[in-house]
Amino acid sequence: MKLKSMDISATASASSIVFDALRKAIIEGQIEEGEPLRQDEIARLFNTSRIPVREAISRLEEQGLVRTRRYKGAVVAGLSAKETAEIFDLRALVEPEIIRDAVPRMSRQLLAGARDKCAAFSAATDPMAYGDLNRAFHETLYSASDLKFFQEIADNAIDRVERQVRAQLVMSDGMDRAGREHFAILEACEIGDADLASTLTREHIRGAKESLLKHLPDLPTAT
Repeated sequence: MKLKSMDISATASASSIVFDALRKAIIEGQIEEGEPLRQDEIARLFNTSRIPVREAISRLEEQGLVRTRRYKGAVVAGLSAKETAEIFDLRALVEPEIIRDAVPRMSRQLLAGARDKCAAFSAATDPMAYGDLNRAFHETLYSASDLKFFQEIADNAIDRVERQVRAQLVMSDGMDRAGREHFAILEACEIGDADLASTLTREHIRGAKESLLKHLPDLPTAT
């Protein structure tokens, strides 16, 4: 298991630390789909008891990143093509509403930060950074929204497909296309056109879904 050892034995928020570390490792693909999460091994890595590990795994299961399998215990959850498509369809409903609500609330400072992140994404050459930069751009724009529950839903949905999105950006022309679409969304935000920003965001998500399903044909058809 590719996790960095850490001593959290004296930390009050041990469960949160384990949760954050496991979540990051799963999203970034350091722990592969179907790989078991052995509580004893994880507890040793963090120098803690199994209790915070069990709590962390339970939270990951609530978010759909982990599933409990007979004889295997908790394993990193995979997604079928149908589930992947469904998650992108949900994002295409929720995220356009988030940015529509956010546009009138965006400050010059926020927009400047979003432009910096947009430029950083387009200039990136390290495939390992693509996913983080992509997410940072969108989250910067969404942060102005007052639809906090919508944002929570979007965050969880993005977590579920983050590994696939990273792969799609590398395997296709995803970086160039996403970069152009990011700038278009940003420009709509800068001129204060919430409806256009919403429409472009929806098209951006739907395009990513189509590209992902096309370039990752090995996704299973069922779980």
